[in-house]
Amino acid sequence: MKNVLVIGATGQIGSELTMKLRKTYPNGDIVAGYITGAEPKGELLESGPAEIVDITNPAQIAAAVEKYNIDTIYNLAAVLSAVAEAKPQLAWHIGVGGLYNTLEVAREKKCAVFTPSSIGSFGPGTPKVNTPQDTIQRPTTIYGVTKVTGELLSDYYAKRFGVDTRSVRFPGLISYVTPPGGGTTDYAVDIYYSAVKGEKFYCPLKPGTFMDMMYMPDALRAAIEIMEADPSKLIHRNSFNIASMSFDPEMIAAKIKEHVPGFEMEYKLDPLRQSIADSWPDSLDDTCAREEWGWRPQYDLEAMTIDMLDHLKSK
Repeated sequence: MKNVLVIGATGQIGSELTMKLRKTYPNGDIVAGYITGAEPKGELLESGPAEIVDITNPAQIAAAVEKYNIDTIYNLAAVLSAVAEAKPQLAWHIGVGGLYNTLEVAREKKCAVFTPSSIGSFGPGTPKVNTPQDTIQRPTTIYGVTKVTGELLSDYYAKRFGVDTRSVRFPGLISYVTPPGGGTTDYAVDIYYSAVKGEKFYCPLKPGTFMDMMYMPDALRAAIEIMEADPSKLIHRNSFNIASMSFDPEMIAAKIKEHVPGFEMEYKLDPLRQSIADSWPDSLDDTCAREEWGWRPQYDLEAMTIDMLDHLKSK
């Protein structure tokens, strides 16, 4: 990679990935693609080029690719799971229509494309523990439907047109940099904010609800490493299971209490988020990612908790 366009550069993943890419490739153009109303600010704006790139507008994608001689596109535009259930048409329009636009530009301009998938691409019929790389995917949310469609469409463009498409299935992502944006796993971000503020946390999920989670530094590394991987070693492309840790609300609360003794949590069930969480895996088997491109997480629950609390306290 040398010149990269990040579509959705001001979102939860995009804002951090854009900065990571700029540090990793200081001699290239890492373009922050954004939409009107979500303009980049501060260091994100000042450290590199930025362009209006609405993923539903293929002409804007193509213009940015041509202007900066882009060789790799990170397509991070999406409507997250809980929000998508309230706006299913918009979720499809951005998640699938936007991906089609991106792949068409990539086909014409010879770009590689990264489009993240998710644990949401699985459904209640999927094995919940150590979910295999290749297994049944019958999601019951529009978010999941768009992710499965995206995996298939990306594989089609790789096989039919030779577009270098690659992807990982992200677990729930936890970050101290950007606030949560309406995902089912976002409780695991909110809980740290409550702990640092000295507030009681009201958990929207019931005890025993296990989900795969990952600390953002590991997620950013995975997104870059998969695009740098030797293509001759990739049996899979769209999309790799990647895993780091799996826990339920009781476990993360207990870990926080070790460092914030006065922390309190109560359960205030959100039926929608609970139903979504119940349809997702408890844990993923990421053997293929480890074997095909050397994936290794660096953070567990203890290391993440220490780092999250330290950074949020300083904020």
